[in-house]
Amino acid sequence: MAVRTQEDLATLSELDEKSLLESLSNRFQQNHIYTYIGDILVAINPFKYLPLYEKTVSEKYKCHEKGDLPPHIFAVADRAYQSMLGRLATGPRNQCIVISGESGAGKTESTKLLLRQIMELCKANSQLEQQILQVNPLLEAFGNAQTVMNDNSSRFGKYIQLRFQNSSVKSAKINEYLLEKSRVVHQDEGERNFHIFYCMLAGISAEDKEMYGLLDPDLYRYINGKYGSPEMVNKWSTKYNEVCNAMDMVGFEEQEQVDMKTILAGILSLGNIKFEPQETGILKATEQSNGWLKAAAGQFGVQEEELVKCLICTTSVTRGESIKRNHSQQQAEDARDSIAKVAYGRVFGWIVSKINELLAPNVDLNEEHQEIGILDIFGFENFAVNRYEQLCINLANEQLQYFFNHHIFLMEQKEYKEEGIKWETITFKDNKPILDLFLAKPFGIFSLLDEQSAFPKATDTNFVDKLNSNFKGKPHFEIVRSHNPMFTVVHYAGKVQYNASGFLEKNRDTIPANIRGLFINSVTPLLSVLFAATISRTGTLMPQRRAKLSQAVEDNFNSTRKQSVGAQFKHSLTVLMEKMFAANPHFIRCIKPNASKQPDLLDSKVVMDQLRYNGLLETIRIRRDGFSWRPSFEEFAQRYRILLIKPDIPLNKERAQKVNSTPDTVLETDLQGIMQSCLCILNNTDLKDWKCGSTRFFFKYWHQEQLAKCIDRLGKAATVIQKMYRGFCCKKKYVALVAEMRLRREQEMRQLKQEQEEEEKRRQLEIEQLEMEQENQSPPTAPVPFPRKRKPQPRPRSIPAETLQPRLLPPVPRPRSKLLEATPFDNDLENGTVLHMNAQEEAEAKQRWNKRCNTIRWFKETQARKVVRNGAFPNWFHGMITRRQAEDLMTDKSLGCFLIRVSESREGYTLTFRGKDRCRHYMIEMQTNGKYVILGEARAHPSLLDLIEYHKKVGILPFLELLTVPCGQRSNVEPDYEELKNLMLIPSSLAAEEDSEPSEHSSSDPVHLELLKLFAPLDQNQTMERQVPPVLKRISEKKLKTEAKESQRNCSEDHEESSNRRHFPRLYPSIRLAMREIQQVQQHFSECPKD
Repeated sequence: MAVRTQEDLATLSELDEKSLLESLSNRFQQNHIYTYIGDILVAINPFKYLPLYEKTVSEKYKCHEKGDLPPHIFAVADRAYQSMLGRLATGPRNQCIVISGESGAGKTESTKLLLRQIMELCKANSQLEQQILQVNPLLEAFGNAQTVMNDNSSRFGKYIQLRFQNSSVKSAKINEYLLEKSRVVHQDEGERNFHIFYCMLAGISAEDKEMYGLLDPDLYRYINGKYGSPEMVNKWSTKYNEVCNAMDMVGFEEQEQVDMKTILAGILSLGNIKFEPQETGILKATEQSNGWLKAAAGQFGVQEEELVKCLICTTSVTRGESIKRNHSQQQAEDARDSIAKVAYGRVFGWIVSKINELLAPNVDLNEEHQEIGILDIFGFENFAVNRYEQLCINLANEQLQYFFNHHIFLMEQKEYKEEGIKWETITFKDNKPILDLFLAKPFGIFSLLDEQSAFPKATDTNFVDKLNSNFKGKPHFEIVRSHNPMFTVVHYAGKVQYNASGFLEKNRDTIPANIRGLFINSVTPLLSVLFAATISRTGTLMPQRRAKLSQAVEDNFNSTRKQSVGAQFKHSLTVLMEKMFAANPHFIRCIKPNASKQPDLLDSKVVMDQLRYNGLLETIRIRRDGFSWRPSFEEFAQRYRILLIKPDIPLNKERAQKVNSTPDTVLETDLQGIMQSCLCILNNTDLKDWKCGSTRFFFKYWHQEQLAKCIDRLGKAATVIQKMYRGFCCKKKYVALVAEMRLRREQEMRQLKQEQEEEEKRRQLEIEQLEMEQENQSPPTAPVPFPRKRKPQPRPRSIPAETLQPRLLPPVPRPRSKLLEATPFDNDLENGTVLHMNAQEEAEAKQRWNKRCNTIRWFKETQARKVVRNGAFPNWFHGMITRRQAEDLMTDKSLGCFLIRVSESREGYTLTFRGKDRCRHYMIEMQTNGKYVILGEARAHPSLLDLIEYHKKVGILPFLELLTVPCGQRSNVEPDYEELKNLMLIPSSLAAEEDSEPSEHSSSDPVHLELLKLFAPLDQNQTMERQVPPVLKRISEKKLKTEAKESQRNCSEDHEESSNRRHFPRLYPSIRLAMREIQQVQQHFSECPKD
């Protein structure tokens, strides 16, 4: 009982702040970071690694019972998954998991753990699961940064929607909210830019840095020289490799990645451009930054003159007249920074859009899908200087707190009153007035901000004055007396003072009009797509497929961007709340133990402040005394009718109306009949402490598990009944089959015996006739031959004589040995040769043959040239052989021996591996971007050879088996398999001509001569080939010979090109020249004596 008291705070005998803090502190000191409050999980960030997330732990929490295991985040994932499938109290319904807490409390890590466990629960051996797991590290690199409160702080919010069908994940979608773009151009003391910039500078090789135009990190103004120690550089380099692998795994094309990195490098170069006035007063780039201007223009794929023109002036057209306005130095710097912010924001939006496109393969919108949503949004923030981003972030946290209060307190206590349940009202801190302060129309903070943003000459001071005049005397707003535009809001988590400098500009989020047109016509396709895209009402980037757009489309684009950032953020929050209110929520409250990010240290004051403003004391009280599960009578009866003993009791309104036909009493009898059914169900259980209202029942949070156990008990009984019934049916069928086989065998024996008797009689008759002829001594007459039915046809020259021999039936496969026992990683066994097939079996065989032909075509068109090395196949490649043939080859091989074969039923490969006690078969998938991945692995490879070399050093999951030696073919002259022979050989007549005509390829091995007839099927109809006229046959053979020579020559050339092929930025020469100029200028200024 003591353990239960510690694990679930709702069972505390004494409920006050002291006992609550003491219980959490004791558990934290024992490394028990998870604690329940009923069905709510409290997670304290340990700031260190704990062995709580291993594979064995994950397996324990699959379909477990809550009381059997300690609290864990895996338990929340399992409960959400089982609830989504309808296996718990509620029927199948969408679920959402809300992770909340202040910055640094561990929300991002909790999201990754939830995703990992859900993918384990729904594991369907598909590549989509690994792609979903790679999304988080990818978005972390582009959307997270170091702050004073958190080294890996999310500077955006995301809502991950996982869509399921038949318990397997079918697609995923990422909804992103309010990226902090201002961090690109400015970071406060103790903070850094987004992770991706440091990853690129540390992880990209020196050769690639020259290609992208990257120099010493200390030169870039947007990084402020905060690069880090050598240990940190190694960390960034490792992170960069993980990001590149994540992009390959998700499916980003190589050229897209190059263009994206080039744009990011252009953002860094853009930040180093400085301006100075000329004698005419017009600005120009300083001499020291001319190289950076050329580099940025090359990296963005635009003309240098056009880029600088957009920075130093604005051109507008009024009534057909072009008006040019020169910028001041401050305006030019603001234009430069706004370009950097918008470009980075568009890149991030494109990444999210591309992920959503790649994670929704072949999704049928007409099919019904269940959904689990995971909300990982920025935590509550209160810095020394709080700006526009902190205002939006804290508004989002106010919305989440309101959702929590509404679900836990408001809705629950309202139903108690309506249903007549005796209840002592629990008071809580309602933050609805704070939301009204932000969102009310027309005098909310955001409404007034939009109003001021519409006036071009309005200032941030005007905005603060408006707030002071409208909210003076409001309990949640305080006026700040300062020379700077500042105001204070009393949030649910405490007072926050905001500096309103830059509020209007950030809310407008405008960029120079000329820049949009310039970037739309960029020679870099990705940049053109980014600035030609439209923005939805929620601020989501919607890329269009065409890179160049007409002026009409551009005007339409401009109209969609008139919506302010605040309006987009409010609308996105509204849509998010609608999704969450429509789903069944699960709450995880993350707690930060101390402000210094130290392990094994719990600051009582810091923790107590979080417990208070999160309302956890009130939450414990309502979970202990309240009823968190409140189903209606009909819902309960429909869900648990299997527990009903009396089948004649009505379960729903329709049956109740049939029983009670009087119209005046229909409603009353409905409820009475359904209530009677529910009471009968409850009487058959041992549930206690539940209550009955006027239209629904009220249950404690643990009652769901108790009822689930009752259903599970009946489910197991049903399984036993089904097992016995199916066994009886199978036995009956087996007995009938045995009797039929015996009868058929007896008939065959009788028929055989009859045939033998007839043959014996025929032989006896022949002997008697021969004896009579000998007695008569008459000379024997020559036998008369039968007339020929058809004149023999001449045999074509192109068909080898050996191919006209009758084909032998395939041998009967020997039984599988225990050494080659099937495993969960093996493919399905073939059924062998079927001599007598019915219509269904013939259709299935035809389907298998069609799949085989499609795979051959796929290999011929896309893969053959990638596999061939120096005109020959590697010794580990065995073509399209069956699983049985692969296992036969492995029988006497050593541990770790392997081969790769082409799959017969899908477009892909199979890696056959000789394990310790059996052969294993791993599926190799080829992704849309041309990368190769072993199913279940989290690493993509550019080629099969790279995959093999990697797994010679790193074991294949889950057994961590290393590849050692390839299973080579026995013949060194030509391949052992007909498939590979037909893959490379030319017809015999052409081979003879090749021997007679000297050529540059005459001395090469015959296996290497042709790639044209790839995987020619063995069962070609040779009679069809004979019907071709000889003249056409000679023409086709001559053409085939010519194409064979060209194919071999092109194959070797293509292989050399593919091995040396690299993707470059579009204006790579210009970038290279600009880098040299920058280095020369830097060297010149470093050599100049300082004043």
